[in-house]
Amino acid sequence: MISAGSRAGTPAVGAELKRLPLTLARSLFAACMAGAKRQDRPMARILNWQPARLPQRKIIRGERVRLEPIAPRNHGAPLYTATHGPDRDERLWDYMFVGPFGTARDFGYWLSDCAESDDPLFYAIVDRKRGPLGLASYTRINPDHGVIEIGNIFFAAQLQRTREATEAIYLLLENAFDRLGYRRVEWKCDARNRRSMQAAARFGFRHEGLFRQHMIVKDESRDTAWFAMLDRDWPRIRRAYQRWLHDKNFDDEGEQRRPLKAQSRGY
Repeated sequence: MISAGSRAGTPAVGAELKRLPLTLARSLFAACMAGAKRQDRPMARILNWQPARLPQRKIIRGERVRLEPIAPRNHGAPLYTATHGPDRDERLWDYMFVGPFGTARDFGYWLSDCAESDDPLFYAIVDRKRGPLGLASYTRINPDHGVIEIGNIFFAAQLQRTREATEAIYLLLENAFDRLGYRRVEWKCDARNRRSMQAAARFGFRHEGLFRQHMIVKDESRDTAWFAMLDRDWPRIRRAYQRWLHDKNFDDEGEQRRPLKAQSRGY
């Protein structure tokens, strides 16, 4: 590369600088025409990739919970009571895009919008004994690249830190990886939301970074923490979920004997 220095204004150096772009262009063209050597790095391997499938509005059944496509007539009243009633979690809506709602009618309007959406695609988390107690969705759905996000999650107070809550996440992951064929499942949250970040790590998602000043939510600047799980890690994580969810892992009081150990591999 030419360093013009104090002679940059002289005719001779000026001519050299004018010729440089053409010379550089010819060099780059020659390099491209020479043919690229096949790379040995794992990321360069050729994928026999087939696009994933879109999630459907169908019930996803587990042992203790069902994920039902949102139906305001069935889910609206119990979800409103669980999230706005006397036993509500006061912090539930702090980092959500919406809420809390002033009336059950307002909540119902929002739930109706959720029911009509394809992306996000919302499901009610229905405890087989206690009814609807939470909400989750598939969002930012990209079948061509095999990427999907689990988001818009809320667990009512009665559902938090329970076997049923963990099974709900397991069902979403199992459906995305094993049935729909995605190769990457993402989890994102406000970087101030410590509960969500801890949950992501426990559920087996790996922290990938921080997007600073990523959004404006409820008139506040949001930094977004990004997490993800890959298909290559899923078989081992799936076994960890299955061991944890097994009846033998819980005592007569319903307390876990061993914690969930679902961890993605390092980079």
